[in-house]
Amino acid sequence: MKLRDIRSLVNVEGPARSASQRLARRCHSIEDVRKLAAARLPLSIFDYIEGGGEDEASVRRNRCSFDDWSFVPRWGAVENLDLASSLLGKPVAMPLMLSPTGGTRLFHPEGELGAARAALAANVPYGLAHLSTTPMELVSAQTPGLRRWFNIEPMADKGMLQAMLDRTANAGYEALLVNVDCRAIGHRERDYRNGFTAPPSLKPRTVVEGALHPVWAWRFLRNDAIAFPNLDGTIAEGPLASTPDMWRTLLSGSYEPTDWDTLCDLRSRWSGPIALKGCVSADDAAIAADIGIDAIQVSNHGGRQLDHMASPLDVLPEIVERVNGRVEIIVDGGIRRGSDAIKALALGATACAIGRPYLYGLAAAGQEGVAHVLRIFAEEMTRTMMLLGVSSIKELQDSGPSLVRNRHAAFARSTNASTGPRTATPKRKSSS
Repeated sequence: MKLRDIRSLVNVEGPARSASQRLARRCHSIEDVRKLAAARLPLSIFDYIEGGGEDEASVRRNRCSFDDWSFVPRWGAVENLDLASSLLGKPVAMPLMLSPTGGTRLFHPEGELGAARAALAANVPYGLAHLSTTPMELVSAQTPGLRRWFNIEPMADKGMLQAMLDRTANAGYEALLVNVDCRAIGHRERDYRNGFTAPPSLKPRTVVEGALHPVWAWRFLRNDAIAFPNLDGTIAEGPLASTPDMWRTLLSGSYEPTDWDTLCDLRSRWSGPIALKGCVSADDAAIAADIGIDAIQVSNHGGRQLDHMASPLDVLPEIVERVNGRVEIIVDGGIRRGSDAIKALALGATACAIGRPYLYGLAAAGQEGVAHVLRIFAEEMTRTMMLLGVSSIKELQDSGPSLVRNRHAAFARSTNASTGPRTATPKRKSSS
């Protein structure tokens, strides 16, 4: 090889000039972003993102359920490929939203504001949790063009409910995400073993973790204390002993008991769209449609509530068939690839929601990290659609059942075919 040939092979990259460039060079998948987040956060904080209820069977099933479905691409022209879609009657750049998550400033001081700004730039909706660490009004003031949804629990106390709805409407939130899977707090054993509290309490273990992650510790200590300003006096100020203590307080008294009449009353009080979050029952989905609910978020709370709860993808086809287009269907749980989202859309979902993936991005690099996660999803969804042979989300949803196969169903068909009735081969007559 000549010297000029060797020179042509030399490719020296200059230093990255922004967080976006550093992420683009280092993180090529959500798993790469996850690993970076794990390196940036103390173990107890990272485990709060990762953990689930009890044995975490639901967490694992959420992920592996996507492996049960395979693509069946078709040949043909793919022209003007576009991820644009609509959700709750308004356009979105892609059928994806950021699901509400509590305690977000634990992971990065930009917290909910960083996530909301990234969602605004990507033109996707953002769900703000009741247990957010940033006031709903501040999120609205900082992101005036964002489609903001607010997450609440059903409330039996009508005065408390109306006050929360008035505050939510005045802050400019267009839709409600109503939890129907939080009648009790899941037994999150990782948090108990780690002694996790919100905000983190100063104990020998947390001091050591902070010393091992000085950037996180410095940011945490120099910013405002972690609080839950949307609770509006429901919980007294000051640190709580643990996350379960916080939830038990939130779910006690005026928050119980609630039933379908409570949701009917909520429907009469709120003029905007309502989505029930945590619905995995086709019967419940049908009732929701009957009482005028606009959407359901098929979810098992990321596996953080009832362990061994059905995976959203496992029940999605049954729910789609049962509601027959009367409500929009959002799916979350275990989505780590754009191809995962495409599978859910092909099976009848209107859109998908992500929680842990954007928290990884936030922990890794704040707003830029969330933006990078959304870019990964957009690129992977685009590439998957191109390889499948579809040009639009509508075409994907219309053709969906023909583009995916369940491997267990295929195995059953092949087994039945191989073990079915056989016709005896007639004996040939011997010639005389």
